[in-house]
Amino acid sequence: MNDVDTAHTATPFKVGILTLSDRSAAGVRPDASGPNVREALENQLAHAFEVSVYEVIPDERAQIEQKLIEWADNLKLNLILTTGGTGVAPRDVTPDATLAVIEKQVPGMAEAMRAYSLQKTPMAVISRAVAGIRGRSLIVNLPGSPKGARESLEAIIVALPHALEKLMDDPADCA
Repeated sequence: MNDVDTAHTATPFKVGILTLSDRSAAGVRPDASGPNVREALENQLAHAFEVSVYEVIPDERAQIEQKLIEWADNLKLNLILTTGGTGVAPRDVTPDATLAVIEKQVPGMAEAMRAYSLQKTPMAVISRAVAGIRGRSLIVNLPGSPKGARESLEAIIVALPHALEKLMDDPADCA
């Protein structure tokens, strides 16, 4: 990952990692993507992020929506990273659930993730991942594969602290 220079030195941003996987939720296979995302955050910006909650649930749109609302509204997480369900398969409903609960999209993040991934695989064009804001929480959909999730996070990690500071109403200029 890129070196990140951030002025953020206050308490770490509270992060939730939500893995969407029928098989992992059923205990058929262990989740590799969620722990991989956590490791990437801790390796890159351990001082800026604190993973407060991690959960694995099935690819059920209503459950995903409920969890995103709970984490944003009740837990007041600064950043919610989902992994899984961003493709075109019938059970891939994470972007749909995210769009149902966010108030504003942050299309540049999704575009950056796809552009970065496209340099590595032509399959990046079928990603439907979105990023958006609910209240003061930033929700970002990452792919379900451990490699894809990590690469997508690499594409946006430099911008995350600044985006989160802005969501917290930081008055500093964006320069």
